[in-house]
Amino acid sequence: MSHGLWILIGVFTVAAALGAPLGLSMLVSGFAYLIVTHQDVGLVVDQTMNGLYNSYLLIAVPLFLFVANVMNASGVIERLLRFGAAMVGHLPGGLGQVNVISNLIFSGMSGSAVADASGPGLVIARMMSKNGRYPRGFAAATSVVSATLGPLMPTSIPMIFYALIANASVGAMFLGGLIPAILLAGSLMIVIAIIARIRNFPREERVSWSAMPRIFADAAAPLALPGILLGLIYSGVTTPTEAAAIAASYALILAFVVYRTLRLRQLFTVISDTIRATSMIALIMAGAFVFNYAVANEGVPQLIQSTLMKWNFSPTVFLLCVDVLLFMLCVVLDEVTILLVIVPLLVPIAQSMGIDLVHFGIVVVLNMMVGLTLPPHGLLLFVMSGLTGTPLAEIFREVPPFIVATLGVVVLVTLFPEIALWLPRMAGLIHN
Repeated sequence: MSHGLWILIGVFTVAAALGAPLGLSMLVSGFAYLIVTHQDVGLVVDQTMNGLYNSYLLIAVPLFLFVANVMNASGVIERLLRFGAAMVGHLPGGLGQVNVISNLIFSGMSGSAVADASGPGLVIARMMSKNGRYPRGFAAATSVVSATLGPLMPTSIPMIFYALIANASVGAMFLGGLIPAILLAGSLMIVIAIIARIRNFPREERVSWSAMPRIFADAAAPLALPGILLGLIYSGVTTPTEAAAIAASYALILAFVVYRTLRLRQLFTVISDTIRATSMIALIMAGAFVFNYAVANEGVPQLIQSTLMKWNFSPTVFLLCVDVLLFMLCVVLDEVTILLVIVPLLVPIAQSMGIDLVHFGIVVVLNMMVGLTLPPHGLLLFVMSGLTGTPLAEIFREVPPFIVATLGVVVLVTLFPEIALWLPRMAGLIHN
C-alpha cells in the first residue's frame, strides 16, 4: 500500500470516528489523498462533479423521495392499511401480517426503506403496541424487517445507485427485484405466523366480502401507481427519470384533487424534507466519487481481482463469498458506504466471471437490506427506536428470527439466478 492510500484510509477513519457525516468524511479523505499524491485537485473534482450532476438517472432519486413524502403527508397510508387489514388481518399475528403487506404495497411508491419505516411502519408499530396487544419490541421489529421490502421493489433508490455504478439497466433491476421481494415478504409472514402461534398473539376480525369493494375502491388510486410506473417504463414511453416525474405529479393530484388531504403548508414541509434528504444523498455521492477515484487510482480493484482469480473461484462460490463479506461489513459499516465504496470494487470482478450484473445487483441489494436490520449498526433499528421510543435492546431481542429468514432468501437468490433474472428475461431486457 502506498502512503497515499494509508492517508486516505486514515483520514476517513478519523473523520468518521469524530462523528463527521459520511459524505464529508469521504470528501476530506479524498482531498487529503489528492494533496499528498500531488495531483491536480481542481481537475479531478471538476470531472467528479460533472460525472455526478450530469447523470440524468440520478434526477429520479429526489423525485421518488418527494413521492414518498407526499404519500406520507396526505394520509394515503391509512387507506393502504385498511386494504392490508382486509387482506391478511385475520391471519395469525394479524397486524404483523398487515405490516408486511402494507410495506410491500407502499414500497412501490417510495423505493426507500427509511421512508417505509417512518410511514406505514411507524403507524402500524403504534397500532400493534397500543393497549399492550403486542410487545413493543416485536411491533418495532416487524416494522424494521418489513421496511426492507422497499428497496427491492420498482422505484428502488439503491437499485438506481447500483445501476449507475454498474452501468446496468434500471428497468431490468426493477423487474429483477419483484420475485425476491415477494419471497422475502412470504418468509417474513411465515415467521410472524409461527411466532404468533407460539406466543398467542391476536388476530384481526375477518372483513366481510360485502365491505371489500369499498375498501378496495378507497385504496385503488394509490395501488395503481406502481402499475402505472412499470407500464410507462417497460412500454418504452418514458425513461425511469421521466416516470418518476409523472409519479410525483400523480401523487400531488391524489393529495390535492382526489383526496384533498394535503395543505399548502404541509407541501412546504414535504419539499423541505425532500431537499434535506436529497442534499445528504448528493454529499454522499460526491464524496464517494472522490473516494472511489483514489481507490481506483491505487489499483485496488485490480489487486482484488487478481487475488480472487488466483484462488480460481467459480461464480457461485464468488457470490457466496460476497454474501459473507457483505454480511460482515454490514456489522460495522452502513449500507450507503458499502454500496458506494465496496460494491464498485466487486462489480468488475463479477463481470469478468460472467456473472449477470442484474443478478449481482439484486444479491447486493438483498445483503444491504440484511445490514439495515443487523445489530448493532442497522440503521432501521435506530430509526424505529427513535420514532417509537422503544429501547434498542427490546428490538434486538425480536429481530434474529427475521434475520435468519432474510438470509435464507439471500442464499436462495444467490444460488438460483433465475429468481432474479426470469422476469427481466421475459420482458426482453436480458438476452443472455
